[in-house]
Amino acid sequence: DIYGDGVNVAARLESLADPGGICVSGAVFEQVKGKLDVGFRDMGAQQVKNIAEPVSAYKVLIDTPSAFETPPPVTDKPSIAVLPFDNLSGDPEQEFFADGMAEDIITGLSKFRWLFVIARNSSFAYKGKAIDIRDVARELGVRYVLEGSVRRGGDRIRVTGQLIDAETGNHIWAERYDRDLEDIFAVQDEVTEAIVGAIAPEISEAELARARSKPPDSLDAWDFYQRGLAAYYTTTEEGLASAIELFDKVNNLDPNFAPAFAMAADLRIRFLLLYQPDDPEVLIEQAQAKAHDGIALDSKDPTCLWADGRVHSFLGQHDVAISKVEKAIALNPNYAMAHYILGAALTRAGRAEEALPHLDQAMRLSPQDAFLSGFQHMRSATLFALEQYEECAEWARRAAHGPNPRAWSFGFLAAALTKLGREDEARSALDQALARAPDFSLRFIREMPSIQDPASQDRLHDTLREAGLPETSDV
Repeated sequence: DIYGDGVNVAARLESLADPGGICVSGAVFEQVKGKLDVGFRDMGAQQVKNIAEPVSAYKVLIDTPSAFETPPPVTDKPSIAVLPFDNLSGDPEQEFFADGMAEDIITGLSKFRWLFVIARNSSFAYKGKAIDIRDVARELGVRYVLEGSVRRGGDRIRVTGQLIDAETGNHIWAERYDRDLEDIFAVQDEVTEAIVGAIAPEISEAELARARSKPPDSLDAWDFYQRGLAAYYTTTEEGLASAIELFDKVNNLDPNFAPAFAMAADLRIRFLLLYQPDDPEVLIEQAQAKAHDGIALDSKDPTCLWADGRVHSFLGQHDVAISKVEKAIALNPNYAMAHYILGAALTRAGRAEEALPHLDQAMRLSPQDAFLSGFQHMRSATLFALEQYEECAEWARRAAHGPNPRAWSFGFLAAALTKLGREDEARSALDQALARAPDFSLRFIREMPSIQDPASQDRLHDTLREAGLPETSDV
């Protein structure tokens, strides 16, 4: 009897539908499917007022007779839909700006190959409609939704954006941008870059939290990948060693997941640069193999390109390295790590002047980066190569006072202060370097991989000898 409790539930479900539409409960759907000249869309379980347990709901499709729509499954990748931005200006002429803003953000996010982005035509189907974010996410098969608005007043414009986790309904990120409107397209580009640069890390953070919350027996390749990233971002020796194991595990679980091979390669080079492993030759061979596998799987993935470039840079193959990382940035101009790697490759190639803009761009794109002290350290090394010692000391000090400071940062600080004739300060910086790495010595500098060109590295070596760094350590 469809006129029993099912009708009462259906009445309570009406508020879930678009204006002028109606929803029915699963009980009603089971009794009327195939008997009415209407279609239905599965909306999943819905919480209904005055009913304790969630109720399965189906939206009635008056204009789609006999159809039954099943929502697409959420992909294994982090997935996002960018909704059309609301035009709050009261001026229909500004509609193009609001639409263009959303379109540009979709384009920018699409350059992150690890991110599944709903195409413009699908997300713009909701333009002008009263929507529920969870319904949109379910219908498009995404985990995250970005919505925003544009308001123009005189010569000023305000753009807002907010990122929502559709599974929980929680706001992950929100920001407001106020700009002068001298050039509408320049403003559009600036705000798009800021939003794209901001929300991609927020999505990564949300994915990390999601991976940590799962018990080990339910982890898949993507979750191991996220756990690998979490260990990677600790930047500690134990964290990097753990990350290598996790990414290797992902390589075995999913041999077609290209970015995991890239990260496995990068980690080995990063480990070599930061620490003094017992088996450097083995790590170098493994890094080359992992980078090759990543590129073979996806030669257009920016992560694979910059990781491969970093390996080539480490091996002294500078032209190839720079070309690889430049391709990564061409594919994704908002990739902070790619700009950092390009800056580092240019410095190692003896092109320090060209490196500075990329290092600055990396810090501008990711001002809260887990590797920010590394960005700052690389900038100090680049400035030392350029013999700009005052600025070198400033950036080395920033790196040295960041989280998990390295002996190398204090070493560059000591060298810059020595060049500036500030011997007492230089000696203090050298003492701090030795406190963090008792094996820090002139021999250590000669044997460890350099982040500068050979001439600059020789100058660093000689300057630290002048500052009082011993030939060998006592450990």
